[in-house]
Amino acid sequence: MRGLLYFGAAMVAVSTAVAAGAQFLPKDDPMPVTEQRMPAQFWSAKPSTPTPYEAPNKVHWKLSEILASHRGQSDWVQPIIRNREQDADYISLGVGKKTKPRFYADDRVVFIVQDGAIRVTIDGAEPFTATKGFMVNVPFRHIYSLETVGDKPSLRFEVRQAGSPPLFPATETPDPYPGRTYVKVTGNPGPNKDRDTNPLYIDFLKDVAVGEKPYNGKFVWDDHFTSNILRGKAQTIPPATNKGHFHVDWMEFWFIMEGKVGYQIEGFPYFVADQGDVVAAAKGRWHRPSNDPGAPMSTRIPFNPRPPILHNFEAPAN
Repeated sequence: MRGLLYFGAAMVAVSTAVAAGAQFLPKDDPMPVTEQRMPAQFWSAKPSTPTPYEAPNKVHWKLSEILASHRGQSDWVQPIIRNREQDADYISLGVGKKTKPRFYADDRVVFIVQDGAIRVTIDGAEPFTATKGFMVNVPFRHIYSLETVGDKPSLRFEVRQAGSPPLFPATETPDPYPGRTYVKVTGNPGPNKDRDTNPLYIDFLKDVAVGEKPYNGKFVWDDHFTSNILRGKAQTIPPATNKGHFHVDWMEFWFIMEGKVGYQIEGFPYFVADQGDVVAAAKGRWHRPSNDPGAPMSTRIPFNPRPPILHNFEAPAN
């Protein structure tokens, strides 16, 4: 597991290289990926009519269509998800381009590299280069910058707290942000250093996608962000009578990390999402993801705003 670097370890000595030798989050973590079921049946509040998808949200963003719409461009942002808790974009950064150093006030930002190579610099940690399959977590109040290295633009899928504006060091000129005026201040408390036990990055292709080994574990979890790694073998497509589950208050969305994942989502026919696609289930809609038989191994990365989010399953008929 040499590709997993934890931020606490990185803080031991900023001036020296940090060996990436950490392991996945422990199995006895107080917030496990799966919880025991509710002890009895209950009445859940499902919307009387399916929650609509408001732009830019849609049930299935195909990577092939996103790339086609930006053909010939090197620097672009494609909004993918907007809900009351989380924003997500596909972002392309041209060759040699670098973001301004920035940080976020109270919530982490995470991204998954889809293509190219990104030099990641986060204060308090040794810089590293993230290539396709890297899953990167930047803890809140840590100044960071990203630079495309190599001979082609980098492409990343980035998830942030909804409507959260970036903050900038006093040495930088802030980029304009709608509805906000930047003023120079001081503040406390400081960066979330050794308090963050989530990995700084995971090299998925090296450390998780190994042979036909399933995996069900965490990427990052806190009180305002939940993301897992769900890897498994091909499955027979479940019958349409299997509705899956729904969530009362939150949209759930997934980045397809590997293989093919089939979805049955209320109001839509069964469809298959490929690597790099993004799928969303609006709040209150039945949804059932499963590893499609069209690939030997598949992985999806779900994103939710609360740990653990309530899954509502249809009660068996009496």
